[in-house]
This record gives sequence, structure tokens and C-alpha cells, in this order.
Amino acid sequence: MELIELYIQEVTRRLPEKNREDIALELQSTIEDMLPEDYTEEDMKAVLLKLGDPVTLASRYRDRPMHLIGPRYFDVYICLLKMILPIAAVISLIGLIGDNPFRDMGNTIVDAILIILGKGIAGIISTGIQVFFWLTISFAILERLDTSKDQSPLTKDLKPWTPENLKDIPNISKKKAVPMIEIYASLLGLSVFAALYFNAANLLGVYEKRTGSLIFVTPSFNQEVLNSYWLLVSCVVIIGALLAIYKLFLRRWTMKLALFHAIYQLLSTLTFIVIISNPDLLNREFLVYQKTLFSTDEWKASIYWGLILISIFFAVYDSYQGFRKAKIR
Repeated sequence: MELIELYIQEVTRRLPEKNREDIALELQSTIEDMLPEDYTEEDMKAVLLKLGDPVTLASRYRDRPMHLIGPRYFDVYICLLKMILPIAAVISLIGLIGDNPFRDMGNTIVDAILIILGKGIAGIISTGIQVFFWLTISFAILERLDTSKDQSPLTKDLKPWTPENLKDIPNISKKKAVPMIEIYASLLGLSVFAALYFNAANLLGVYEKRTGSLIFVTPSFNQEVLNSYWLLVSCVVIIGALLAIYKLFLRRWTMKLALFHAIYQLLSTLTFIVIISNPDLLNREFLVYQKTLFSTDEWKASIYWGLILISIFFAVYDSYQGFRKAKIR
């Protein structure tokens, strides 16, 4: 079969059957007009090369894009993807905090932390796949329903680009920006903290290795005392999650954010000091078990004040960093 016939066949077989005959005749006429009178095989190859790949030419006749998401909507698609994915991931992590994260925690604290981290990462991946799938499908459909003649790329507000759009672009310094990893880490940290705090009697304590496995001997903390502060601790967790969401929307440090961050550091530090100041915080059996390491007086004198000073230092340092970044221009 001649090259021209093969080329026309390759084009038309990708088109609707009702249009194949007319397009084949049109294409045959176009190729003949492009060829000299006494053409050779090299002339045919040159003409066919100029017409291009049969797949590309067929897509022009079909008036349908070969790509899933073309240049017109691609920038809008990427902007929405970057905006929705982090929000969905944050919602997934908040759901982890509220979905009774301290059930089925395993036998040791390491098991508990690994289970929570596993659930958090799995939730983020699952949510990300769902968002990516449905957003891609939506834009692919929109691409094929768009019949407008103007196919120039659109901005994120679905309008053609103008120089005025440059005024809406925020100039955020890298040192001033809030990294997404910081937001995810804070939410995962809140999840781990909530799980360990409300299940401390089953996870935090003394373990002994017997018959090749770790055996939980006695809890370190009095769970009843910890539970008595449930409202205060719940407020710290909820406010921490709200602060992470606020950071997500701002994506940069401001004086307002730094102030809220400092207030949260103050609240969480005061909560920590109030809880560890309770004389019944540690389980009596734990104190008896560990009496060879330190006495009750030593706990109150050295470890108690050491923990308070460390918590105050990190709260002040973290608050200072927030204000420092907010002042960067």
C-alpha cells in the first residue's frame, strides 16, 4: 500500500466513522496539492513529515485535546491542587485527633507512637490521592466542555492574565514563610500527645524484659490525676490545631500570628506547670519501684524545677523566633 494511503488510514481510523470518508478525501486533496507533478517517494516523505504525526493531525480534526489538562486550565489546576491538598491533609490529621486516637495503641509506648504516626501518614496519603483524583477528573471534564475560541491560559480567578494580576502576588521571603512540614509536624505532635496523655496509665511506665518480651510493670503517672485536667488539656490541643490552621492560611509570619503563637506557648507552658505541680501526679507504685534512683525530695527539688525551666526556655525561644520572623521584610 502506498505511503499516502497508509498515512490517511492512520489519521482517519482515529476519527468518528461518519466523518472518515470526507476527511480522507480532504486530506488526499491536500497532500496532492503539496506534491509536485512527478513526485518521488522522497517527495512523499517530505510532505507527510510536514503534515506531522497522524495522531496529532487526527486530534486537530476531532477538535479535542490530546492532553488531560491543557495550558488553558493547567495553572488554575496546579494552584487549586496546592491549596486544597494541605487543607485536606490538615483536616485528616484533625480527624485523627478527634477519632479516639488512643484506642488499640499496642503494648508499649513505641508501639503507640508508631501506630499514631502510621495512621497520620496513611490518612494524609489517602486524602491526597482522593483530592488529586477528583480534582484531576473535574478539570479534565472542564477542559473538554470548554468550546470558547479563546484558548489562552487562565489565571487562578479564571480570567485572562493582565498586568494588574502582578499586584496580587505576595512577595514572601523564604525566612518569613511558614513551612508546610512545620504545620504537619505540629498536628502529628498534638495527636501523639493526646494519645499518650489520655492513655498514660497503659503506655508510660516501667517495662521489664522477661522471657524475650517487654512486660509493663507499673505506670509512671496517676491516670485519675491526668484525667482531672482533661478540659485544660483539650483546650491546649484544640487551640494548637486552630493555630496550625491559621498558619496554613497565612503561610507567613505576621505580628498577629506571632502574638497568637506566643499566647499559645504561654497557655501550654502554664498547663504543663500546673499538671506537674500536682503532688499526686506520679503513681505511688512507680515511686516505690524507682526509689533507688531518686527520692521524692529529689524529684521536687531538681527534676521538677529542671522541667519547668526547660519548658519556659523553649516557650520563650519559640515565641521570640515567631516575632523575629514576623519582622523580616
